[in-house]
Amino acid sequence: MTQLLDATGRRVHPTDAELLHRVLTPYRAKRCEYLTEAEVTHEGDPHEGGQLVASCSFEIPESCYIDDTGHFNSVEFNICFNQMAYYLMAKSVKESLIEPFSRWTLEQFWDRQLADVFITDFRSTFRSAMRGRRFKGEIRVVDIAEWDGNDLRDPLVMLRTEARYWDEHGGESHGEIAAAITNPPAN
Repeated sequence: MTQLLDATGRRVHPTDAELLHRVLTPYRAKRCEYLTEAEVTHEGDPHEGGQLVASCSFEIPESCYIDDTGHFNSVEFNICFNQMAYYLMAKSVKESLIEPFSRWTLEQFWDRQLADVFITDFRSTFRSAMRGRRFKGEIRVVDIAEWDGNDLRDPLVMLRTEARYWDEHGGESHGEIAAAITNPPAN
């Protein structure tokens, strides 16, 4: 567990290259792996005004699905969000950063990474065009809650986040994304 403290006392976790590689493993081709760095900052519980943030770097040498549009678009926004969110959740599990992820094992996360993470609300806004080759991004956990299961539904973790991206040319976009994640039973 590599962590540092910044000037305000927040815990800072530099990019974990091995974890990042594992998070990106489901992407079918190397050219689909846009996330290159992710530094996680953690202070307190998001329920009590705490913060859990991943500050990220991205590179999209060529689009993995379309001819070059010359700009960052909503599909790439979503792919980048997924990669940031997967990394942030995996790091939260590995380092026991926040409940309920601190109760999970990495094996439970890997089992759920694709099949059991559902985006339930996705909103994005593009303030000014981004070139989309090299840029920065950030994901912030706004709220996290657990829902008990019943006969109709598995137990869930509800995650509300904010994401934003920017480039050195003044390009900017942001969004609000909510996700539901199947919550494994406590060990």
